[in-house]
Amino acid sequence: TDEIMQQEIRPLVAVDIIEQLHRQFAILSGGRGKDGAPIITFPEFAGFSEIPDDDFLNVVTYLTSIPSLEAASIGFIIIIDRRRDKWSAVKASLTRIAGAFPGNLQLVFVLRPSRFIQRAIADIGIKLYRDDFKMKVPIIMLNSVSDLHGYIDKSQLTRELGGTLEYGHSQWIHHRTAIENFAMTVKTTAQMLQTFGTDLAETELPNDVQCTEELLSSHTDHHSKLKDELKLAVKQGATLLTCIREPVTRSANSKLSPDELENVATVERLLAQLDETEKAFDQFWTKHHLKLEQCLQLRHFEHDFREVKLTLDNVMETQAGFADIGDSVTRVENLLKEQKHLEEKGQEPLEKAQSLALHGEQLIQNNHYAVDSIRPKCVELRRICDDFTNETKKKYDILGKSLELHKQLDKASQWCEAGIYLLASQAVDKCQSQEGAETALVEIEKFLVTAKEHQLSNPKEFYNQFDTILTPEIKANAQRIVQKLEDVQEMFDKRQVSLKKLAAKQTRPVQPVAPHPESSPKRASPKITRPAAVENTSYHFQVRKRYPGLQFQGHAFPTTQTHPASSRSLANCCFKSPSHIINELIETERVYVEELQSIIEGYASEMDNPNLVHLIPSALQNKKEILFGNLPEIYDFHNRIFLKEIENCIENPELLARCFLKRKEDLQIYEKYCQNKPRSEALWRQCGDSIFFQECQRKLDHKLSLDAYLLKPVQRITKYQLLLKEMLKCSKNSEGTAELEEALATVLDIIKSVNDSMHQIAITGYEGDVSELGKLLMQGSFNVWTDHKKGHNKVKDLARFKPMQRHLFLYTKMLLFCKKREENTDGHEKTASYSFKNSLKMSTVGITENVKGDNKKFEIWYNGREEVYIIQASSVELKNTWISEIRKVLTGQLEACR
Repeated sequence: TDEIMQQEIRPLVAVDIIEQLHRQFAILSGGRGKDGAPIITFPEFAGFSEIPDDDFLNVVTYLTSIPSLEAASIGFIIIIDRRRDKWSAVKASLTRIAGAFPGNLQLVFVLRPSRFIQRAIADIGIKLYRDDFKMKVPIIMLNSVSDLHGYIDKSQLTRELGGTLEYGHSQWIHHRTAIENFAMTVKTTAQMLQTFGTDLAETELPNDVQCTEELLSSHTDHHSKLKDELKLAVKQGATLLTCIREPVTRSANSKLSPDELENVATVERLLAQLDETEKAFDQFWTKHHLKLEQCLQLRHFEHDFREVKLTLDNVMETQAGFADIGDSVTRVENLLKEQKHLEEKGQEPLEKAQSLALHGEQLIQNNHYAVDSIRPKCVELRRICDDFTNETKKKYDILGKSLELHKQLDKASQWCEAGIYLLASQAVDKCQSQEGAETALVEIEKFLVTAKEHQLSNPKEFYNQFDTILTPEIKANAQRIVQKLEDVQEMFDKRQVSLKKLAAKQTRPVQPVAPHPESSPKRASPKITRPAAVENTSYHFQVRKRYPGLQFQGHAFPTTQTHPASSRSLANCCFKSPSHIINELIETERVYVEELQSIIEGYASEMDNPNLVHLIPSALQNKKEILFGNLPEIYDFHNRIFLKEIENCIENPELLARCFLKRKEDLQIYEKYCQNKPRSEALWRQCGDSIFFQECQRKLDHKLSLDAYLLKPVQRITKYQLLLKEMLKCSKNSEGTAELEEALATVLDIIKSVNDSMHQIAITGYEGDVSELGKLLMQGSFNVWTDHKKGHNKVKDLARFKPMQRHLFLYTKMLLFCKKREENTDGHEKTASYSFKNSLKMSTVGITENVKGDNKKFEIWYNGREEVYIIQASSVELKNTWISEIRKVLTGQLEACR
């Protein structure tokens, strides 16, 4: 393409001077001199002197431009045929040629006039005027064509000059115009291809399916038209080549002249260039067409991805709102049916998502250009599918456990009622005999065996088994049934004790005989030990006394009182003295400081040891601060300050509280450490099994790996509040109690601040800066209903009855609503993140403390109740705490405005 575009652009083509060429006053017959010089013939032409200078110059210039550069550099041979003319014509011809011939001249042959007088004049004139012609080449005057044959071979001369060279002027003009037209066609075609290629290269790929399809169709149509043009040009060149070679084809004895051979070479060269251009264009088009097809595939993939993801998000949101675990066997069975329906509903979009992810992976395997765009979407689709599958399995597990729980509770309740009925049905009078007591014991023992069959032998263990899935309501019901089991078991125990005494072998008492007063001294009569009765009256009395209002026909028990044995608490008992607690605190503090020192010296400092640098994995390079956080700062504080201050409290335990109050701000360093902990754990999971850490652990002789020691600061800050609580128990109603309570509140506040900050850094999707929202006061999870006055009725109805699980963050300036997400990280524990959903400015909200029908709910309304958020807490206490904090914020804003 470049060769065609850069070839010499000739000033003249045959079409431009077609009329002058047809006059035939100068011809390029194709003959050559002995050294290969091209021959230009000026045949006899009556009006030669009348030819305009421009026409003469154009024709001669055109003829001299046709031979190859190699041939033209030899020089042209000019033959002027003036045999039938006069000396004046010869002179005029030589003068014009000398003044206007554009090429290099080698020889000039003149066939002088044949008439005697004109020949004589010519001989004289050439001698007189030779210098006037100003020609630097010889001018040879010839008397006849025979003389000419002595200089030029006949085969290189036309028949008019006595030669054998075949020359047809009209055919020559036709060939020249055809060759030049073909060259122009090749050039034009190459330009079209180059322009089209440039347009393709500069085309921006569309972002939707329809535009991409239209662009692909448009480019394909244009390509097809250009291919047709190429085929037509190739056909034109092949036809022209056949025409030039026609004499050789027609007669085996014929030979092409050098000029004709050059024409053949020119056409073949143009055809070769056309072929190369076509191949280059086809190669470029193949790549471009592939990219357009891949773009269309990508747009279809993205379109399908958006549709599938929207459907899956709706299914996931529906599943997230499916939080009820049921409060009875019937309810749980209905929930399982609903879960099954939801699973079936999600099966189709799940299959579409998996199929789409597979399609995306096939695109990647086929070397699609947009791998970086396709791969994350495939990962997202598989993640959503896995989340739905895992969440569905989790729901089934929870509901299955809930169903098992309620079945066990129902069985336990029925077992209790059956046991009470058995005890109440055992008549007291029949149990007084040994046989009757043994029969009653056998009945009780058989019944107690059924407790083991229903796994009710250990009520506490039975309760603890399901503790993780219990709601407060179900938990309270389970506690009542467990208490009921304990009470019934106690009744059986007492009954068994009484019956065993009655069943023991009885000794017949000696019947005393009243002696005569005189026959024996007076003494007290022996006491007869009577078997203890089970009850004075029917057993119904004792059962009803423990369960007032009990119905023996299977009705439920009313609320029972806790057995005194189970209500005992050691909360107010203190087994440690204040000095003992102080000693424990100091001892554990010293161990803590030593452990921090070993971590810093045995691990952190070793990362700078040149002898161990080669053992450090590349992923850990220059990341010491990420792995250890501000651990050196924590060590420095405890080693230099805090340990020494609490050591001073050995003699004066009452000073302990002041240490914590004094160092309240310093202890905030734990917040920074805990915020960095997720990054540290992620880095440890990546590099924890490296040889470097194994070598450091071996040198320190630690039984545990580094990650266990990196947990020490987190464990330590929570240990303080336990020790302070013990200290407070032992110092009740004594001097310094108030300070201890304040110190405990300080530590708890620090722990809360650390915990809140850990949640805060997990917020994602919030475009603003959370540091500008003021202090984080509270955070927690709630059920949230929304109501918008301007919304569609269906949306409002849906919003009222379908709660959303939201995690709220209360700042002094803003209330954030987030959605909690949990993800497994490489098989480790789940990591929570909070996806931002909505926010309310605290300066424009109002609050309603009580919502009719539920004492755990409260309302937050926005912009004059255009938006209302009904929030349900997990307990009344939590609700009241949040309301109190919100009230404080609103009151503070009101006072600031005043």
